[in-house]
Amino acid sequence: MPSIESLLVFAALSIGLAVTPGPNMLYLVSRALAQGTRAGMISMAGCALGSATIMLCAAAGITAALLAIPYAWDALRIGSAAYLAWMAWQCLKPGAEPLFSPRALPREPDGRLFAVGFATAALNPKVALFYMAVLPPFIDASAGHVLLQGAVLGALQVGIGAVFDALLVYGAAGAARFLATRPVWLAAQRYVLGVALALIAAKLAFGDGFQGERG
Repeated sequence: MPSIESLLVFAALSIGLAVTPGPNMLYLVSRALAQGTRAGMISMAGCALGSATIMLCAAAGITAALLAIPYAWDALRIGSAAYLAWMAWQCLKPGAEPLFSPRALPREPDGRLFAVGFATAALNPKVALFYMAVLPPFIDASAGHVLLQGAVLGALQVGIGAVFDALLVYGAAGAARFLATRPVWLAAQRYVLGVALALIAAKLAFGDGFQGERG
């Protein structure tokens, strides 16, 4: 089992990962605003399972095999960058609605909410990069049970992420009510978010990715 010191340091890194904007955050906020807190929580459960799946794959070494396949990881990275760039344009284009503004999206059944949440997290390359880059230094091979150590650390990260995502879902409605009565803040939020998303997309597309960050 990892030491208490290792768990505390890993927890701090996981908190930093949780607050980083990414596909998970955008999906949960948009779904909570469109369909309510219950839908957001179902989507969050799907995201948590998707993250847990990636964690188990990383601990078992499957993600390392994916990274060894030529161009496979680049395709995922570019796809994520394109998605974030599209979200940035949705914020910045003339007449666009802010992320936290109420919106009328089609209502989705519970099963689809869960499935899309799962896919959003499971196909998020930043999550796998976090596990591949951060897990190994916290695993003591001499202590044995390497897979168990990785699973414990991964479960800690998934748990922290789930708590933050739940707070995000519950806070989305409150943010929408606050901003709806303050048009200046509403407009500023839209442009700030759009620029931030564009920068993240550019970093993913032209940089080395976001090791240690979440979506």
